[in-house]
Amino acid sequence: MPASQLHIHIIADSSGETAARLARAAQAQFPDTAFTIVRYPRVKDTDALLGVFDQITQARANDPDRRVVVLFTLVREKMSSMVERYCTDKQIPFANIFGDTLKAIEHATGHEADEAVMRPVAVEADYFDRISAMEFAVRTDDGVAPDAFRECDICLIGASRSGKTPLSLYLGYVGYKTMNVPLVPGIKPPDELFKIERWRVVGLTIDPERLLQIRSRRAKTLGGYGTKDGGYADLVKIYDELEEARQIQRSLGCPVIDTTGLALEEAAARVTDIVEERARKAGTQLRRLAGSPKVAP
Repeated sequence: MPASQLHIHIIADSSGETAARLARAAQAQFPDTAFTIVRYPRVKDTDALLGVFDQITQARANDPDRRVVVLFTLVREKMSSMVERYCTDKQIPFANIFGDTLKAIEHATGHEADEAVMRPVAVEADYFDRISAMEFAVRTDDGVAPDAFRECDICLIGASRSGKTPLSLYLGYVGYKTMNVPLVPGIKPPDELFKIERWRVVGLTIDPERLLQIRSRRAKTLGGYGTKDGGYADLVKIYDELEEARQIQRSLGCPVIDTTGLALEEAAARVTDIVEERARKAGTQLRRLAGSPKVAP
């Protein structure tokens, strides 16, 4: 049980999701502290900002022992300065999430930031393309649409429960049309897999004992299907299955990522790094949505 409480007030001229994600990521580093995130989105002018100050001040007055941090993502320097002055005056720790980033980019480019409030970022601008990529991942899951090989940006191959489906969906979420093909013992992969550009293909593997744990849980939800006699949750047969999958991956000359213990974001970053580099060496490039950010953990 967390031993203490921290209220994080997020002030943003857009949704505040950037600062909220950062706060949630930071929370993992403080397991003994319970975070309460209070978000003030779409604060577009000084009147609205003063209203936020009043709310924070009142909350602290009602609970003098309350510990507070303010995170803000405001593109207008004037409003950022107001928050900094308020927090300094009230002795509230704060972090200007955008400020240093914008200044560094201004220094590097020699251009000042536009300070355009609520300008859609690349992910929002390409919303429908991302939805299309996610639908593609669902439609082609487990290689059920072999005619879609020519459409994919990335093709993941690996044994069952090696992480193909969640990774395909995540890559779809960030805008890459990703299909996945299961490598099943004794069953030849679809011919189309051997006809697409090899740089698009990435193999997945996983620690055998970890795979056994995952499959055993899966077998229980299926009422015992895939018990030891069936091979699905048999460690010896899992070793054989992973080796057979590795032989197919070798025949395709594709790099292989071990997903054991990898977060989706980290696995996705490795996949895109690999595919982009292989595409570059092939004299082409991985399709990317206009202005879309590089996947990063």
